[in-house]
Amino acid sequence: MADWVLHVDLDQFIAAVEVLRDPSLRGKPVVVGGNGDPTERAVVATASYEARAFGVHSGLPLRTAFKKLPDAVFLPADHALYEAASAEVMAVLRSFPVVVEVVGWDEAFVGASVDDPADLARSLQAAVLESTGLHCSVGIGDNKLRAKIATEFGKPAGVYRLTRENWAGVMGHRPTSALWGIGAKTERKLAGLGLVTVSDLAAASPDVLASRFGPRMGPYYRTVALGAGDTVVSATPWVAKSRSHEKTFQQDLSSLDDIRREVVALAHQVAAEVVAEGRPAVRVGVKVRFVPFFTKVRLMKLPAPTSSADELAAAALAVLDRFEHGRAVRLLGVRAEFSDDDVEPNPSPSTYQ
Repeated sequence: MADWVLHVDLDQFIAAVEVLRDPSLRGKPVVVGGNGDPTERAVVATASYEARAFGVHSGLPLRTAFKKLPDAVFLPADHALYEAASAEVMAVLRSFPVVVEVVGWDEAFVGASVDDPADLARSLQAAVLESTGLHCSVGIGDNKLRAKIATEFGKPAGVYRLTRENWAGVMGHRPTSALWGIGAKTERKLAGLGLVTVSDLAAASPDVLASRFGPRMGPYYRTVALGAGDTVVSATPWVAKSRSHEKTFQQDLSSLDDIRREVVALAHQVAAEVVAEGRPAVRVGVKVRFVPFFTKVRLMKLPAPTSSADELAAAALAVLDRFEHGRAVRLLGVRAEFSDDDVEPNPSPSTYQ
């Protein structure tokens, strides 16, 4: 038997859960996000495959989604419902003799020593479908990176294997954005160095990459292009590195007093979660999205670890003072970070950027 990493990814998870709740939505373009009102400022949390066919996708402003697809069904996000559905799926996965590492509502890595990982993948799919009514895609790899990327080739509801043996043939000619963790901005920067495909990046000089992206990230991008990655799947629960809240305003804020008041309110919400976490914060960050859509983030280290709402609010206001004000504000966010000594690295890209 050999050791394998499987990546289980629930297909159109949030939309699929909404369809289970209301079967009349099946086959219709469904868009979930915000309060479900496409006239308000909010972004798409997920879209059904029927909606994606019209260019509606996660992160798209709801107003833009409505312009693209005014006949779609727009629904508010129901986090409690999705958390419950996710817990059911993870329980099904844990019923198998495997190691399950949860990395989000809709995805998990599965570690197993088996002769036929494809057979295990199909068994997992069947069990999840029978128990929850949800479909999932499964990527098979010899490490987490390859398993994660393989899932994209298996969607929807399929199984795909990506290993050292077929990595170059499958990935070499693809754009660098096909790699896990490389987005559009990084893709453009790599293209500026003449690195357009995965093969280009895999053959690049680590020194050149380090000079452009820094001594850590530069060589890391090349490692990703080579398909290298972590092979250890751990059932140890993931521990949050931070707690944050943000708010999009339906009307832009132009008064500094109003902005400061909202930052204090957000800081108090974050503080309540810091207290519940049982770990004091060591850093505080503030995110400001200015009109029309210009986002900046500032961060400061606290004089001493704290869980005090008043101290976190005061720190957030101090960070807010570091911004150049003069433009109206459409979004504010406050984040409290915990010590690096008592948390595990987050396996997923942060959404607080």
